[in-house]
Amino acid sequence: MGPDAYRIAGLPTALTDLGYRVVDMGNVVCVPDDTAQGPEHLVSLGETVGWTRALADNGLSAFSDGLPIFLGGDHALSLGSGLAAARYAATQDRPLFVLWLDAHSDFHTPYTTQSGNLHGTPLAYLTGRDGFEAFEPNLTPVKDENVCILGLRSVDGAEKTTLQTSKVSYHDMREIDETGIVAPLNAFLDKVKAANGMLHVSLDVDFLDPMIAPAVGTTVPGGATMREAHLVMEIISDSALMTSLDLVELNPFLDERGRTAQVMVDLAASALGRRVFDRPTHSFSSELPR
Repeated sequence: MGPDAYRIAGLPTALTDLGYRVVDMGNVVCVPDDTAQGPEHLVSLGETVGWTRALADNGLSAFSDGLPIFLGGDHALSLGSGLAAARYAATQDRPLFVLWLDAHSDFHTPYTTQSGNLHGTPLAYLTGRDGFEAFEPNLTPVKDENVCILGLRSVDGAEKTTLQTSKVSYHDMREIDETGIVAPLNAFLDKVKAANGMLHVSLDVDFLDPMIAPAVGTTVPGGATMREAHLVMEIISDSALMTSLDLVELNPFLDERGRTAQVMVDLAASALGRRVFDRPTHSFSSELPR
């Protein structure tokens, strides 16, 4: 239901108002892979493999027409959107960079995840870690140094060990509180520009503090403020480097009168050029009973 929530919240209109031509390619259809094999505790492995293939195929075709925006839903979506971005970058002979805006590192492999939930694995897959034999093998791995994670505040032990021995750039909320969010973001964007890279941005609802974005099943207090989030998006827009975008982990059942969906739409608009003087004011108050 996540994609429809974004539509209802006005994502197409917000982008057409900025002068873009928006094409809604509809919801992707999944054909589960009943032959997929992996650790027994994995949740919906065959279905996730099917989604990954479908998203990668649909996403790759969308790149030739413009900037794809992938809407969800479970962050396992990024297994497919990231694969599409990696494939397209390879056809352009350009390196792919990934900006991960998330409370979690999503750096588990199918063998290290204790929950079995594959939404905790996309970055490990995209960077070429072992254990993803069930998934598409035709992946040009993203180099560790081409990945930046902002907003961390919940990292499992196995992920922490892997991150600390990698070249991934990661920044938790304490660091952001102490030194700000602009410096690490600009440093990363400078690397993208210098390499003539393509930039895939994956925005998870739980990057934000749950006080302003409650519609997520994995809430972690202490996230980015509204102003910090818009600043990140405005800096991304200023850079003109973003070539694809995920809007993920929106669970409409947990929302409050659609306000999380609206926040995410506003952030997407900021990433694509909206500025404070263009931003509409939204009311989330309900009508009082007569």
